[in-house]
Amino acid sequence: MADQSDATRADLLRENVVEKLVARGEIVSDEVERVMRGIPRHLFTPEASLDDAYSAYNAVVTKRNASGVAVSSVSAPQVQAFMLEQADVRPGMRVLEVGSGGLNAAYLAELVGDRGEVTSVDIDAEVTDRAARLLKEYGYPQVRVVTGDAHGGVPDHAPYDRIIVTVGAWDIPVAWITQLVDRGRLVVPLRMRGLMRSVAFQRVGDHLVSTSARICGFVPMQGIGAHESQVLLITGTDEVTLRFDDGLPTEPSLLDNAVRTPRAELWTGVTIRRGVPVDTLQLFMATALPGFCTMSVNPDLDSGLVAPYNRRFSLASVSEDGRNFAYLTPRPAADAAFFEYGVHALGPEAEAFAERVAGFLITWDRKHRGGPGPRIAVYPAGTPDTRLSHPPGSRVLEKAHSRVVLSWPEHPAGRGDSEYASEKEIDRHV
Repeated sequence: MADQSDATRADLLRENVVEKLVARGEIVSDEVERVMRGIPRHLFTPEASLDDAYSAYNAVVTKRNASGVAVSSVSAPQVQAFMLEQADVRPGMRVLEVGSGGLNAAYLAELVGDRGEVTSVDIDAEVTDRAARLLKEYGYPQVRVVTGDAHGGVPDHAPYDRIIVTVGAWDIPVAWITQLVDRGRLVVPLRMRGLMRSVAFQRVGDHLVSTSARICGFVPMQGIGAHESQVLLITGTDEVTLRFDDGLPTEPSLLDNAVRTPRAELWTGVTIRRGVPVDTLQLFMATALPGFCTMSVNPDLDSGLVAPYNRRFSLASVSEDGRNFAYLTPRPAADAAFFEYGVHALGPEAEAFAERVAGFLITWDRKHRGGPGPRIAVYPAGTPDTRLSHPPGSRVLEKAHSRVVLSWPEHPAGRGDSEYASEKEIDRHV
């Protein structure tokens, strides 16, 4: 009787989460709605309670390392929904999934149908054993589960119409391009200067061009594709930590003097309504600022040296000469429905550096706000500049195996706030 009651409750929870995602526009196609309604999510997340399994915006951690850090998970329903929509998987397609959990592979198997193929690869044998067992137990023995480093793709079953990556990637290996059919699609949580976006790419010849990007968070890639960011403790303790994704400043010790100077504060008049996402602002600042990094403050050691709105995560930058640093922070505006953005800076030229950083913020507000975000292209490492499609103002991120080019179309009518997220999301991502 209890089992029947649990099954009925699970059905209701599944219906509720799908209805919520449809209402919010995360699910837009009949196909994705069908598979997310039809497959019992809780069967693939036995580690979780029914409430946790069907939480719309929370992943279920399935494995942690010895330090307690999550190394494998089943993504939140919201993230699975929009990544499936980004992928646009159709019947008869051949699909490679990088990162095995079981549930997403089951969704893919339903989408490709009897004429399609799904291959799921993960570097961790414990993870693939779990995924293969659950897939077989719940009706998807045809999904091919492979243990191996996905840096090389899975050439034995290539080419693929779609490659969907469900772990955070700092780089795009060449195999993910060459094993994709021309005009095929790669969906990958790509880390760019410390910010992660689920980017849908289309293969065009020897490179990739983006079609959409969504803010997301994933456990990081292991194996050859692993990449550690570098941290700088600017006070000699972990009170204030700057995190760099592409290398530390040339002379980090120069910032020791910056913390001994008065803090300059500059408010820009740029306001954003509470509840409006700031993901394009983040990416623009990350690609525009030469010394971009992110800043966090240890609340137990906080002396007030810096005063960000969000102590866990703030956009920051170090000047080219390495002597000044600044960070973006919002404050409640006169109209309580809005935040006003400003810049705090420390260093011998703090006021001038604050003005420079504020200039980029104002440029985003006037030319790119409300726009579609950047066009992102990925070329193999070593591709000469003459073959890159990058208009003036583009930013080229040099990775180990790829060159990532971000360019921003102007959107002068973009001051309208058209998309909404929760205030919690703004707090988390500012």
